[in-house]
Amino acid sequence: MRLNNRRIVETLGLFQGADGVELKLTVPDDEQRSAVAALGLDILDAELRQVVFFDTPDLKLNRSGIVVRARRVGKGGDSVVKLRPVVPAHLPRKLRRADGFKIEVDVMPGSFVCSGSLKASADNGHVRKVLAGTRAIRKLFSPEQRALYANHAPGGLELDALAPFGPVNVAKLKFSAKNLGGRPAVAELWFYPDGSRVLELSTKCAHDEAFDLLAEARAMLARRGIGFNGGQHTKTRRALEYFSRVQARGKR
Repeated sequence: MRLNNRRIVETLGLFQGADGVELKLTVPDDEQRSAVAALGLDILDAELRQVVFFDTPDLKLNRSGIVVRARRVGKGGDSVVKLRPVVPAHLPRKLRRADGFKIEVDVMPGSFVCSGSLKASADNGHVRKVLAGTRAIRKLFSPEQRALYANHAPGGLELDALAPFGPVNVAKLKFSAKNLGGRPAVAELWFYPDGSRVLELSTKCAHDEAFDLLAEARAMLARRGIGFNGGQHTKTRRALEYFSRVQARGKR
């Protein structure tokens, strides 16, 4: 990773206040087929889900460090209000102790981000109704989530004034990274309406092994001819930017 000493110290400080660390690698578009084959992934083993984000067409929430999301999953959906980036030590103690609240550091080649998210269950049918415009967005979120949103959202921007971005169909596969000691890993393939795709590989790890494990993961994939010369972006950022462009084109 191209992180200088100051940034490494900063990251290690965040690790100490986080509930977990997750390593993430975004596979370039032209390497995705090779990656799926090299890792022995079978799409028939995947769990299918739908993801929808909520923001303004000009991504006002994203610029304010807030992510609002809901998912439809076979076993039951969920909703999330996420703050990103955060410094764990600066968060209110009441929020840190809230049920469903988690602080996690995502580590990617050359960058990292610490986020705090408040998660709650959401009915799959209710998410579908919100997408159809027959149910209010705010009803997908718990009172605690709505309060967190109100405390951090730009003034006057209500949940029901947001636009749904999605859905994005997602195939999530769990597999064992044999070259990383059999560590459990996850591959998520996001399918966008225009036919483009995003493939992200991820695994959770302990605070003190993040950098070494990331280097091992990159080396393991490089031996299979899979490189990471392109930029690394989170799935959330890619999705928000994609749908923002779609909405901008629709207004022309």
